[in-house]
Amino acid sequence: MIATMAKPAAAQDEKTERLIAENRKARYEYFIEDRFEAGLALQGWEVKAMRAGRAQLTEAYAFLKDGEAFLFGAHITPLKTTSTHIVADPTRTRKLLLNRSELNRLIGAVERKGYTIVPLDLHWKAGRVKLEMGLAKGKKQHDKRATEKDRDWQRDKARLLRRG
Repeated sequence: MIATMAKPAAAQDEKTERLIAENRKARYEYFIEDRFEAGLALQGWEVKAMRAGRAQLTEAYAFLKDGEAFLFGAHITPLKTTSTHIVADPTRTRKLLLNRSELNRLIGAVERKGYTIVPLDLHWKAGRVKLEMGLAKGKKQHDKRATEKDRDWQRDKARLLRRG
């Protein structure tokens, strides 16, 4: 009898983080200096919609108000099976769940140093929805051009190396 070393599917799901939505434009528009992971205060229909992959972060941003962090502009499209007694607002403002020390650090960086809080992706972690956000500075036009030029050069270099 041959014993396999494969792990059960449940054990693999706990360690891997499954991506729900990604803000790809954020890495193009901003220099990401630091990353934070926050929980979200969600309603039941929002979690079900995220399981179906109906979330977008393209126009989303995070802001601080009264010592709390909020996610604004994230679009979660409700499923057709959403309960009839609930009015689903796809772009409602959602509270971000962070430790006090993380909040203080974010407040200091945003208010004193001029940083922006940019949502990078939504993912599952241990059965809960987490938002990865970055402390970012905006790129100027010449920075964006340089990034694009570097990306093109890396692609061309890989192509040349493959050809021999």
